[in-house]
Parts: sequence; C-alpha cells; structure tokens
Amino acid sequence: MSVSMTGSGEVAAPVESSKSAMTWGPIFGGAAAAIGVTLILLLLGSGLGLTMVSPWSGQSSSLGTLGITAAIWLVVVQWLSSALGGYVTGRLRTKWAAVRTDEVFFRDTAHGFLSWALATIFVAGFLASSLTSLAGAGAQAVGSAAQAVGSTATAAGTAAASSATSPLDLSTAYFTDALLRPDQARAAATSNDVAATSEVSRILLNGAAEGQIPDEDKAYLATIVSARTGLSEADARARVDTVLKRVDDAKVATQKAADEARKAASTTALLGSLSLLVGAFIAAAAAALGGSQRDEEEDLIVTPRV
Repeated sequence: MSVSMTGSGEVAAPVESSKSAMTWGPIFGGAAAAIGVTLILLLLGSGLGLTMVSPWSGQSSSLGTLGITAAIWLVVVQWLSSALGGYVTGRLRTKWAAVRTDEVFFRDTAHGFLSWALATIFVAGFLASSLTSLAGAGAQAVGSAAQAVGSTATAAGTAAASSATSPLDLSTAYFTDALLRPDQARAAATSNDVAATSEVSRILLNGAAEGQIPDEDKAYLATIVSARTGLSEADARARVDTVLKRVDDAKVATQKAADEARKAASTTALLGSLSLLVGAFIAAAAAALGGSQRDEEEDLIVTPRV
C-alpha cells in the first residue's frame, strides 16, 4: 500500500493491490509432494526395519540400535520431504511483478513454511489414526484373552482378584485378615487352602502397595508355608525371604524399565521437535531457492526476433 500527495497538498487515496500475496495452488502442490515422499520413505524405512528384527535368538538387532536407527531415519525423512515440498512450492508460483526483492524472498519463505505445515499436519494425523487403530486392535485382543482366562479361573483366583479391585478394597481386606488372623499354632493347623492362598495374595498385594511387608506378616507367611509344605520354620522363613526378594527385584526392574522408557520418550520428543524446526527452516529455504531460480530462468528468456 502506498500514499501519494496531490499538487494542492491533499492526501490521495491509498493504492492497494487487488491480488493476494498468498498463492494456495503452489502451497497445496508442495504439501502434496512432501506428503507423498514422506509416505514412501516411511514405508521404505518400515521394510528396512523389519529386516533388522528376527524371532530367532541372536539374529535380531538390539532395541537400542532399532530405536536410534528409527530416530535417524525419521529425521532424514522429515528433512528430505521438507526440502522437496518447499522447492516445488517455490518453482510452481507465478512471478510477482512490481514487487521488491526482499518482499519476494519473504513471500517465498512464507509459502514454503505453509506447505511444510500442511504436510506435517496431514502426516501427523495419518500416523495418529494408524497408531490408534493398532492400539484399539491390540486392546481388543488383550481383552479377549483376558476374558478367556477369566472364564477358566479358579475360585481362589477369582476371590483374590475381586479383593484387589481398588486400593481401598485391598486395604480393607488386608486389615480384616489382620483382625481375624489366628495365632501361629492355629495357622499351622488350618486346612483351608483356598482361604490361605487368598490371604497370602492379599498380604503380598498390600506389601507391594505399601512398599514393604511388616515383620509380623513375614512371620505369618512363614508359618503358613511351613504348614503347607512341611518345611521347618527356618526353611520356611528362608523361602519367604527369597520370594520377597524376587518380588523386590521385579519391582526394581519394572521401575528401571519405566525410567528408561521415560528417558527414551523425552529424548524422542526433544529430537522430534528439533527435527520439525529444522524441517520448517529447510522448507522455507528451499522455497526461496526454487522461487529465485524460477525468476532467474524467466529473466533469461530472450524474446525471439520477428
């Protein structure tokens, strides 16, 4: 927009172009090119990744290697598709007449950025939809398996599961057992295996929830083990300590795996955001390069003589 002064000193009406500085055709074209290249490279990466995985022992790459390779490939896919989409966007637009060079550069970079944004939104939506479908299928399969297992569960397993439906129910059942718990002599003489199994399960679940098992519970578990297996008190207590140590080791291993998954997710998120930022810059720069080459080639056209 420009403002001019008349000879009498009056301000003339501003001059505004009727054509928009944004051309959606090249933007959509560049986005479509970037999406196509992204899907092709993702399928190629999936095929190469499957060659690194094998159900046979010793013939498959480690999870760390697979994760690093997948991250590097995703970065390469992002950069290549962004460069191609931005370049196509810059080459497809028409020449802007009577526009300053710096304004042409800004418009080209803006068109490349918009093309990258459209392609990124589409690919992200496509991947999210695919992952949601896979997760739904997996959940359905797990639910079917759980239903099949539940239909064949024993009465003891059903009672133990029902008693741990919530932390409040678990605590209530545990303290109820503590109130009605017989002394060690009567516990050793009891013959109700189903009730003893359920009570032991509730003690272990409460210990897992609280983070530790009290000494009196350990002594009671040793008494039940001794009564059921015929072991001496010392051997039964040693077996209880061994099992509880295995429980603690499994808990530590689970926490370690969760912490490693957290670190991997954090690294992936940071690397993904950095890759997207670099991809946006590459798309904008490629669009500026394509637009500059398009204008230069048009300027080199020589009008034929009549």
